[in-house]
Amino acid sequence: MNQNDGKLTMSIPEFAAAMGVSKATAYDLAKRDALPVKVLRIGEKRMVVSRKAVMALLESNDCWNGNQR
Repeated sequence: MNQNDGKLTMSIPEFAAAMGVSKATAYDLAKRDALPVKVLRIGEKRMVVSRKAVMALLESNDCWNGNQR
């Protein structure tokens, strides 16, 4: 991941890169509220996730199958 400039959130493309999935997959899961972290919606189109939640997920070694959060 690149330097985050102190941002508390990350975009869906940043999430996709961190998780090793395509942007299309990440956006599809985000729209269905099926990501393993809470999606924060800003306005009608903008979606972000908590950087802290994503880092905790990556450090947890938990298995995620797309059906749980």
